[in-house]
Amino acid sequence: MDAELFTDGIGEITIGGSIVRVDLFSLSATEKNADNTPKRVFRQRLIFSVESFANSVEVMQKALQGLVDAGAVRRNDPTDPPPSNSPRSPNVSSNFR
Repeated sequence: MDAELFTDGIGEITIGGSIVRVDLFSLSATEKNADNTPKRVFRQRLIFSVESFANSVEVMQKALQGLVDAGAVRRNDPTDPPPSNSPRSPNVSSNFR
């Protein structure tokens, strides 16, 4: 069995020449930022060629569209203001509600 890695998200993407580096993070269970939100902790780096990164993005876009079509996530309309009565976690992408 292969090892699995959980991630809360992508912290940074760095492009250098023909190499793309994608840093994954998880939220700390014990460490907090000044605003009392969990600190992001670097977990692992994925290293792609530019071509394989572009192919991976295409696969993820198709997966995202499947989630949208299934109603699991809803894309934000960038022209809609955020609702003032529901505070958003700073750990949630602004692309989704």
